[in-house]
Amino acid sequence: MEVLSILVYVAVAVVLIFDYTNGFHDASNIIATPIASRALTPVQAVIIVAFFEFLGPLLGGTAVANTIGKFVNLDGVAELFSVSIILCGLSGAIFWNLITWWFGIPSSSSHALVGGLAGAVMVGVGVDHVVWGFSELFMHGKFTGVTKVLLALVISPVIGFVMGYLIHRLVFRLTSRAKPSINVFFKRIQFLSCAGLAFSHGANDAQKSMGIITLVLLTGGFIDEFKVPFWVILSCAIAITLGILSGGWRIVRTVGFGIFKVRPIHAFDGQLTSAVVIMTASVIGAPVSTTHVVSSSLMGIGAAERPKAVRWAKAQEIVTTWLITIPGAGLVSVMTFLVLDLLVPGLD
Repeated sequence: MEVLSILVYVAVAVVLIFDYTNGFHDASNIIATPIASRALTPVQAVIIVAFFEFLGPLLGGTAVANTIGKFVNLDGVAELFSVSIILCGLSGAIFWNLITWWFGIPSSSSHALVGGLAGAVMVGVGVDHVVWGFSELFMHGKFTGVTKVLLALVISPVIGFVMGYLIHRLVFRLTSRAKPSINVFFKRIQFLSCAGLAFSHGANDAQKSMGIITLVLLTGGFIDEFKVPFWVILSCAIAITLGILSGGWRIVRTVGFGIFKVRPIHAFDGQLTSAVVIMTASVIGAPVSTTHVVSSSLMGIGAAERPKAVRWAKAQEIVTTWLITIPGAGLVSVMTFLVLDLLVPGLD
């Protein structure tokens, strides 16, 4: 078996590992609020989330995969070298997922993937091989490449905060005269809202890995056009679901208890807000960060009820992590590429 084929298989395996780390890293974002509000036990939450997480990639289309797989352009680059660059980019994303999980910090897997891949491509073949999309935006008003990815990642938490604020104000007003037993309703309905959030997460996040695997297959000459094969969809669905089943308990404490004291009404509002934002993004092909959306929606909900009760110091810590994720993952991928270039000279 030739070296290129082996490297493609390795790259596909590494993408699935990233997909797995994405699952257990982001599991906390979905299960934190139902657990914190005591609507579901940890076991119940994980089972429900895993089932609907698996359905998300299978039924959610490939619009996000098309966006992610096309924000770098490796045309004209040697196949072996191209796949090596993608592997270096993935190393940065996986490392960042693991290090932030270890410290219980809810960072963005999407930011890590974008930063890692862009960093490796820029140092490997130059900045002109990253599809920035600036000219398309200014000349034609069309969102493509890195511009579309970053715009989605930046705007989605803002929308999450605003929607969380508005939805909680509305729900709070509608239930202001309700008896305390209303909490039983909000606990029970979280089965649906949690399932919806899990489905939307699978539909958006698994597609990022689907896009990278398809890029690897296209770059390695295994397919002739950028079209996601079904086995790729199924593999990514399985990998991210296994990650979800592994949990993300370190980050559960941060999201569920570190931002705002979550009660059943807050958990339902947060899940509803996040599911709507993420699913809408999936339909239009915009990759978003579940971490960003869930955390910002909780901040918006807290601000709508009792701004002083929001632990803004923890929120500031999360936002800081968001800002350093892209350059951090990019730096790791650059270092990986330089080491690889030193160990295997003449790879290009």
